[in-house]
Amino acid sequence: MAAADKNKQKIVELILKSPGQSSDEIYSNIKKKVAKSTVKRYLKELIGEERLRKEGASLATRYYINEFYEFIVPISTERYFKVGIDDRIIKEGFNWEAIRNIIPNHNLINNEERAEFYELDTKFKAKIADMSTTIYRKEFERLAIDLSWKSSQIEGNTYSLLETELLLKEKIEAKGKKKEEATMLLNHKNALDYILEHNDIAIPLTIRDIEDIHSILIKDLNVERNIRSRSVGITGTNYAPLANEHQIREALQLMCDLINAKENAFEKSLLALLLISYIQPFEDGNKRTARIVSNAILANNKICPLSYRTIDPIDYKEALLIFYERNNLFNFKKMFIEQYKFAIKTYFK
Repeated sequence: MAAADKNKQKIVELILKSPGQSSDEIYSNIKKKVAKSTVKRYLKELIGEERLRKEGASLATRYYINEFYEFIVPISTERYFKVGIDDRIIKEGFNWEAIRNIIPNHNLINNEERAEFYELDTKFKAKIADMSTTIYRKEFERLAIDLSWKSSQIEGNTYSLLETELLLKEKIEAKGKKKEEATMLLNHKNALDYILEHNDIAIPLTIRDIEDIHSILIKDLNVERNIRSRSVGITGTNYAPLANEHQIREALQLMCDLINAKENAFEKSLLALLLISYIQPFEDGNKRTARIVSNAILANNKICPLSYRTIDPIDYKEALLIFYERNNLFNFKKMFIEQYKFAIKTYFK
């Protein structure tokens, strides 16, 4: 990376850490000194690149990250979580502006990423072109076992992959495990069978689709089925999801409208994965529901679903927390792309 690019990235990182700095403050905070006039030039260029925006005039001018660039700017999870939960600068409440005006007017997947997705999808379609329905279903079952295991593991389930396979194929429950863990895994498999059998699910996406999938996932788990009417907290963050049932429904409808208006199925899937988790419409089972709805969008657009088999649950949760707190999807999108590559390489051979 050229020196100018490094210095500009340093400026972005400074403003991410402490928004609303003046040019003098930015200049004094750059460890590797450059001329003040050069810093001002960099600031002008960053505004032109839509990475920064400024407020005020003359000596009152302050610099902030551009609203859309906040969604895609690289953020180091390691550095981010070195700051304690109560010391992090976050968006504590639900960001209505994001789903009403910002995301609808921008592409969250850039042209280079779109080309990569297209190339991988072409490989997938070539692999399944002459595949019989029977073989396709067997391969989908293999992916479904991996997804049921990993999705449940992310939620704290202690079944191993082998134990999950025995449960889902032979209905043999693992010794020493809670009944609820087996139920969670079986519900995942039932939800995946449901989206395979109903190829109109999520085209277009509706609140009813989301509620139906959630109902399958939480069956016999002592979890309320309906849209919640009380507040919930999320472990590890001070972000507070919406607490009013009517607002939750409004947010879900806006999300569905947003996803349905997007043309790219990968972007639709990524948005469902993030926004259902962000809205937290249910008492429990939100992330599980998000993963299945996201995969329903892929599967019903004839795209290979994701199993998340190689995801580290901590990495997944940290990337999601950064989206909750900063509405930044850089790390989560990177994870999403890596898991799609893995799926293309691993399944439907």
